[in-house]
Amino acid sequence: MSSTPRKGSAWVTCANCSAIITQKDTAIHERNCPPSNGCSTHNYILSGTLYSTLDIYTSPEPPKNISDQDTHDMVFMSQSALELCHIAIGDRVVLTSETGVTVKKAWPIYDKSLTTVSLTRTSSEISGIKGRVRVKKINSTPPSAKEVLIQSIGKVSKVKITTDLQILIKNFNERKLFCVGSRIGLPYYGKTLVFKVIKISGNEGIIKTIEEGFEKMRISEKAPLFFEALYNTKWSLIDDEPSIVNQKIGTEIGLKDIGGYEKLIEELKDMLDIIFEKSKPIKGLKINKGILLYGTEGVGKTAITSALLSHYDINVFPLNSSDIVTQSGGKLDTYISEIFSKAKTQAPSVILIEDLDTLCPKKMGGLSENEKRISGILIKEFNELQKSDVATFVWSTTSKIDSINSSLRRPGRIDREFEVPAPTPRMRKDIIYKLLMKFPHSLMEKDIDQIAFVTHGFVGADLDCLCCRAAMNATKRHRNFCDREDDVQVTVEDFNYALTQVKPSAMKEVLVEISNVKWSDIGGQKDLKLKLQQAVEWPLKHPEAFERLGITPPRGLLMFGPPGCSKTMVARALATESKLNFINIKGPELFSKWVGESERAVREVFRKARQVAPSIVFIDEIDALGNERSSGASSPGNQVQERVLAQLLTELDGVTALGNVTLVAATNRPDRIDKALLRPGRLDRMVYVPLPDYETRLEIFKIKCRQMPIDEDVNIPDLVDLTEGYSGAEVQAICHEAAFKALEDDLNASSLSKEHFKAALASVKPRTPRALVEMYEEYVNRIEN
Repeated sequence: MSSTPRKGSAWVTCANCSAIITQKDTAIHERNCPPSNGCSTHNYILSGTLYSTLDIYTSPEPPKNISDQDTHDMVFMSQSALELCHIAIGDRVVLTSETGVTVKKAWPIYDKSLTTVSLTRTSSEISGIKGRVRVKKINSTPPSAKEVLIQSIGKVSKVKITTDLQILIKNFNERKLFCVGSRIGLPYYGKTLVFKVIKISGNEGIIKTIEEGFEKMRISEKAPLFFEALYNTKWSLIDDEPSIVNQKIGTEIGLKDIGGYEKLIEELKDMLDIIFEKSKPIKGLKINKGILLYGTEGVGKTAITSALLSHYDINVFPLNSSDIVTQSGGKLDTYISEIFSKAKTQAPSVILIEDLDTLCPKKMGGLSENEKRISGILIKEFNELQKSDVATFVWSTTSKIDSINSSLRRPGRIDREFEVPAPTPRMRKDIIYKLLMKFPHSLMEKDIDQIAFVTHGFVGADLDCLCCRAAMNATKRHRNFCDREDDVQVTVEDFNYALTQVKPSAMKEVLVEISNVKWSDIGGQKDLKLKLQQAVEWPLKHPEAFERLGITPPRGLLMFGPPGCSKTMVARALATESKLNFINIKGPELFSKWVGESERAVREVFRKARQVAPSIVFIDEIDALGNERSSGASSPGNQVQERVLAQLLTELDGVTALGNVTLVAATNRPDRIDKALLRPGRLDRMVYVPLPDYETRLEIFKIKCRQMPIDEDVNIPDLVDLTEGYSGAEVQAICHEAAFKALEDDLNASSLSKEHFKAALASVKPRTPRALVEMYEEYVNRIEN
């Protein structure tokens, strides 16, 4: 891109796309030229329209000769931006964002950046304008409004237009511009009344309804038709709905705010287009009227629901389980039937049931009378709805799809089920990108890629929490070192801090504190480290290599060897270095005296692991869990162990795919483990962790002595020669014992001498008998041959 500096200005004109940008944004514009009007992260002017990010106007006092109330009707921009957009002071401009549209008067501001677009906080909250905005001058003369129909949407409910309020509305809104969907904030006796424009009738006979207005906005993507309110414009207020209120889903979340789930949203839109006859169905097609959205908690079911229903701007009738359980007897039938009846009479509409599993559960022990009654009523209403031709359907969500009464999940009722999966790294990148549009930040694309890669198991709610925590840290840092509000930017360092504070919500029940052990802290074991990297790191970093060769990553790895040879320490280093979600359990922890509880504990561990995949399940002392099954009669304790083993085998190689979950196990007795657990496809890799050889002991001594002050007379190779047959834990114990010997001699000792190590060697003896080592070697020979 070549650019031409504008004479005597900090602005630059792009020779490629004719966009006008600031000189500091030249580099980012080069990477995104021509800019995408809906997704660009930098600010620019194109065809007289300023594309920027909304700021909140903060000033100790309003502009000269301007009241505080008048500032709510203004948008504040830099003088040079006004000139480049051909906007004069006081001109009416339209502000458009994904969350709303409004008209304000332009006013210059001199102490902000060149591309600043600022509204007062009150104005932003009432109009719904936030995030990325477009500002353009209104050049045409708008038609005058004959009648405006409004609805109260604020916290103050059941507002009635009295004579005083009618006069106040006329005076307050005279000569202002509105479109269908505009929001009006009216100060009234110390309160702020908020209204939404539902319909506008023009003097020329132009009638705009809210459906037509928003449909035009979405299809044509042009500015909606604005009308000018005059003093003789009639203002009418529609009454609130009695008892059961149909709700319009607010436009706070739009489809463009949802990242990562484009394919799912398109599938849902295709189906809703048919229901609402936006796509003509094949003749004779019976349209399904039940949809179930399921996925783990926090994955984004509610956000997708809100965005889609807001996109279609339909009447929504929530069916809340909390409201239903308070009904009794005949009132229960009447309450549910009334909701379905009202929804059908006010089509197009949707009946929204969140957490369907709590309303119509499936229980092993049978349902209560009330639960049976609710299920029966819903099934009857579903059947009647399916037979009708009205554009009304049921939208339900759940986090526990297997806990829903199966009678509701058959064809003719809720037979279209859509999973909202846990996001992949690519989806997480898209979600983070959309979330970051709310904050000023300095992150590059490579930074977002890295954050998306390391946030294994994070769902949408977790990523939102992560971004908020990073923004809070940026605010705290800014408060400590700076006073200018526009200097606040979220940086990579803020996200690095947030990653230490925010963990996947699904891991909160099983998350364990892992000591910060790295590969460099472990001496030797090169073969073991390589095989762990092949099983865990290679599938994540080089998935294309596995696909190219038509193979799947190893399911599991078993470490076996004498006690004290760093098997558990290696698992800790794997957790630290891989940065994967790490679930650490010990074999005996899964056993319970209650029938079925041990198997359930195994299922729950792997369910959690799949939910936060890619993840590692580390089972220490697996010989207690996977003991070889006996052929004869067994005791009750052995029966439990056999059932747990069967469940473990099912989880590793059953119908439900293990996914990106790797099982890492450790044992001192591999000969006791059932052969079915050791076959390929389960614990694919078996690694013998022997007593450390000369090179390994040398590395261990070097690592320990780096952390300890030792005298020059201490010869590490001599110590290595004297520790033949010692395990890694015993080598480490020698160093610790030498330190204690030094403290025995002098509590103020500052270093360890050769004599201290000699005394430690006399005290710490190898405890691994030669017979045990021979048993391991014989076992290795047997499995290799």
